[in-house]
Amino acid sequence: MAQTPFIQGHRGFRGLYPENTLLAFEQALKAGVQVLEMDVCISADGQVVVSHEPYMNSQYSTKPDGKPVEKSEEKNFNLYQMIYAEIKKFDTGKRGNSQFPEQIAAEAHKPLLSEVLALGEAYRKKYLRDIYYNIEIKSVEAEYGISQPKTVEEFSEKVWSIIRYFVKPSFLILQSFDFNVLKYWNKAMVEGRFPSEIQLSALVSRKSPENTIKNLGFTPAIYSPNYQSLSPEYIVFCHKNGMKVVPWTVNDAESIERLKEIGVDAVITDYPNRVPHYLNPVKK
Repeated sequence: MAQTPFIQGHRGFRGLYPENTLLAFEQALKAGVQVLEMDVCISADGQVVVSHEPYMNSQYSTKPDGKPVEKSEEKNFNLYQMIYAEIKKFDTGKRGNSQFPEQIAAEAHKPLLSEVLALGEAYRKKYLRDIYYNIEIKSVEAEYGISQPKTVEEFSEKVWSIIRYFVKPSFLILQSFDFNVLKYWNKAMVEGRFPSEIQLSALVSRKSPENTIKNLGFTPAIYSPNYQSLSPEYIVFCHKNGMKVVPWTVNDAESIERLKEIGVDAVITDYPNRVPHYLNPVKK
């Protein structure tokens, strides 16, 4: 992580392009982003799908018949109960996203993780630039067996089976809010089943780094809190205990600059284009 660039493109480049789509990741790479942040879920036929929710979000999803997905029917389109061929028929970009007024409206769909990694690796080979991947396993304990596999073991193994064919472990960050997921990956790394170079990132909302370590039972490589809950004292504690600090999701230049000044190691942002150039010189 010491050499990882400062900026991570949240869900690709959500501020300007439909989130978690090939278009967003491609445009992030073209803008100079070297850390692609994304989320993964599992389809009914066992495919690893890049999606923040395990269902079709009504804010921007369109059904195959051209009608918008309504809020009341979101959970009817449970990705874990749909084969990928069905998932791909839903558009997730042409309506735009009212929460991000600068985001362009463009036809898009939820891609497979393999497609995103292939895109990033092709870009790396063509332009000889290091590309990192921060992949979040979207797991919630109450949803085991409902909108995701019954066990974190099954979920994790499916995700790793794709990653391992595309990415060198030293370029992978694996993050989750579900500490059961992180515990499983850590155990697999200790046992030698997963490479030790993988960086585990603990996503939290307001949990302190001390309690994060206590709840996990080990010290993760990265402490990743909501940026608004982060204090200079937390950063000092993390660095003393060998953890990097990568807050989410920071979208204005002033806040990014302040976080850099107090010592964070990287930031996750929807708007890589808003980052002051001198904080993160782009390597194109």
